[in-house]
Amino acid sequence: MRAPGENPRYVVTSLSDTPKAIYRKWYCARGDMGNRIKEQQFLFSDRTSCHHWWPNQFRLLLSVMAYTLVYRLRRLALHGTELGSAQVNTVRTKLFKVAAVVVQNTRRINFMLQSRYPHRDQFEKALANLNSG
Repeated sequence: MRAPGENPRYVVTSLSDTPKAIYRKWYCARGDMGNRIKEQQFLFSDRTSCHHWWPNQFRLLLSVMAYTLVYRLRRLALHGTELGSAQVNTVRTKLFKVAAVVVQNTRRINFMLQSRYPHRDQFEKALANLNSG
């Protein structure tokens, strides 16, 4: 009988290293790669609705660029916040899908957010982090 919360793993391999090192270096990396693939799918990279190769390739390229932008946003603007380690879909839902009025003047662009926007603090903190960097 094992204690609650324990989740033993067994990996059979011919690699010559300590079991802990093999598990962390190879097995955990495999799971992490699965998470990256899932995040790409959240950005619609698996959608190939055109019958021709080039448009589908271009759509995939846009998806990869979007992932790179969100990744950099998490590292620069959302570091140390609740969304700093959030999945792409969560960041997209909470920060990008925002109803706002955009007013452009000569020197600045103002975003007028809804007064009841639930993630306003996180949005403003991300903007402040981007402005300071």
